[in-house]
Amino acid sequence: MKQVVQNYKSGELTVLDVPVPGCKPGGVLVRSAYSLISTGTELMKVSEAGMSMLGKARSRPDQVAKVMQSVATNGVPATYRKVMGKLDSYTPLGYSLCGVVEQVGAGIDDVAVGDLVACAGNEHALHAELNWVPKNLYARVPDGLEPRHAAFGTVGSIALQGVRQGEPRLGEVALVIGLGLIGQLVVQLLAASGVRVVGVDPDPVRCGLAERLGAAACGDPASAAVEATVAELTDGHGVDQVFLAAGGDSNQPVELAARLSRDRGRVVDIGKCRLDLPWNAYYEKELDVRFSRSYGPGRYDPEYELEGRDYPIGHVRWTERRNLACFLDLLARGRVDVEPLVSHVADFDDAVETYRLLKDGGLKAVAVLFRYPGGPDRAAEAVAPAVAVPAVKRRGGRAAAPARATGAPVRLAFVGAGNYATSMLLPHLTRRDGVELSTVVTTTALSAANAQRKFGFAQATTDLDAVLGDRSVDAVFVVTRHSSHAELTRKALLAGKTVFVEKPLALTEDELAGVLAAVEESGNDRLQVGFNRRFAPLLREARKRFGARSGPAHLRYLVNAGRLEHGSWYLRQGSEGSRFVGEGGHFIDTASWLLGADPVSVYAVATSGNEDLQVVLRYPDDSTATISYLTTGPSGFPKETLDLVADGRALRLDDFVRASVYDGRRKQWVGSRLPKARDKGQSAELAAFVRAVRTGGPMPVPLESLVATTAATLAVPAGLAGGVPVTLAEAR
Repeated sequence: MKQVVQNYKSGELTVLDVPVPGCKPGGVLVRSAYSLISTGTELMKVSEAGMSMLGKARSRPDQVAKVMQSVATNGVPATYRKVMGKLDSYTPLGYSLCGVVEQVGAGIDDVAVGDLVACAGNEHALHAELNWVPKNLYARVPDGLEPRHAAFGTVGSIALQGVRQGEPRLGEVALVIGLGLIGQLVVQLLAASGVRVVGVDPDPVRCGLAERLGAAACGDPASAAVEATVAELTDGHGVDQVFLAAGGDSNQPVELAARLSRDRGRVVDIGKCRLDLPWNAYYEKELDVRFSRSYGPGRYDPEYELEGRDYPIGHVRWTERRNLACFLDLLARGRVDVEPLVSHVADFDDAVETYRLLKDGGLKAVAVLFRYPGGPDRAAEAVAPAVAVPAVKRRGGRAAAPARATGAPVRLAFVGAGNYATSMLLPHLTRRDGVELSTVVTTTALSAANAQRKFGFAQATTDLDAVLGDRSVDAVFVVTRHSSHAELTRKALLAGKTVFVEKPLALTEDELAGVLAAVEESGNDRLQVGFNRRFAPLLREARKRFGARSGPAHLRYLVNAGRLEHGSWYLRQGSEGSRFVGEGGHFIDTASWLLGADPVSVYAVATSGNEDLQVVLRYPDDSTATISYLTTGPSGFPKETLDLVADGRALRLDDFVRASVYDGRRKQWVGSRLPKARDKGQSAELAAFVRAVRTGGPMPVPLESLVATTAATLAVPAGLAGGVPVTLAEAR
């Protein structure tokens, strides 16, 4: 299928051939009829992409701060790969469309194949021939409403949510600053609510359009006529609400809002304009400044948008989806008219030229629609309606590696191509001789196309079964969200593939048992979990220098994990497991490797809310490892520090940058790396994995150890709940 994309590094716009997205549970696959170009938001993104790197940095200081923090935590090379990987990728455009349901995912019963729906979301309602849209981001189009008008649903919801934030009442007077697409819709919604509207925009054409659509009067922001009209309509008191629907760097909108508002008026920011509030003006009138968050409640909440968890109507009357349905109803009943806003309808194949004309000013437009080939048009025709460590069992003993032709390249397939895969795994594999990247599989079409372009995969697809059935693929990498690891690993093992799965292997004991059942059923134990720290060169050298020990050891591992950003998928404990279950296996595996054994018991305590954890592991020879997993530490402190003490010697690791070994009163050895060269072992780990696949030799880490580490990680929540140590050794 075809999709409009942009490379944020180069600014290139193109219509790209990408795989058809899969129809996942909880949503529908929609074939686009019309999609709407947001002449404000999208053109701003297009303009930013054309800036120099310095210009991009100046326009996004929030992202620059994140980059600097990543440098401090992960070093320059890893951060550079991650940043450039994001910049030099195709990103989607679009977020408002109308189309026909082509396929219905499991759990969906409110629409059927053939239904016409309006869709929202900058990840789901893209300028593409097909989109997968989750339940709370689509609404059925009322009978009689033309598809080209229903394509305005998302921007209409944005305007509607802004009006709701202003709480207009019959007979009040409102000022709308900025009469672009959103501003024009706000004018109509206010007029439909019985509010008299004054519009402000420097473009006389837009002012005239707003007056035809219901504004009492409109004018240039510098015109005395605007102030005179406000004074006349309000008896000199000022407007009840101001809606900021303008963009740009000028502070004029917020200054004008203060000047024309009444005492204790409301100022609602809908657009993205400069907000240097003049303190005296806003203080003296005690103005109520409000923000309108996009389409409404539910926006940026992954449980609402992606998992379909609706808010009770008694608590949240107007959600994203209910706003979308409401706006469609207003359109269908003729209370809002979007046809006068349509400046141009372009064929989808002409998308690149259309954006160029908009950017260069050759096309002056309030709203532009893309029309897709074969789409419906209702103007012409109607649309059809104690934690146990599971024993590892193998059928017929240890599995032999699949036969491979001598000298043939190792053919790898990737399931998932997110940030970690593209910044920490694939760059190492593309530089390795004797490796061929066969197929990349993702649920979103564009991420597969990006990975294919950047890393040279022979194929890109959204069809997992096609990869598992491809006998030429030697190994499958599972680099997806945590909740899918165990099931994808199970399927790949049953298909006879060697599997590399990023941590965690499983989120529950049942998931772990399912993986082991697949090993037993298939006889295939060719599995590696991405516990990379045991492969870190600095740590391996330190362990070698420390030498063998005769007595118990005591290990302390401090992990300064830090807080996650709001909205991070790591926070979705209901579906993705706790944060420690997600990444704690890294630290347990490292401790077990250093101590040369698997743990026999786990004891865990936590602060309120389970944010900071202390996990104590006991080993067969009475060695102990204490892992302090902290989310409340300072961001400038190293992420990982480790101390190992035994037999009068000590080993210290400082964030994979410095390591030292002490013997008696003196340092026996010191090793160091530049912070920018911090190496946590991914390259060596992948080399060991590829070597095992190529030669058919043993996997880099025994399956029993992978299972023991996973079981110990899963024992932490049980230990927290019970408040006593959890024994792991009984089931062996």
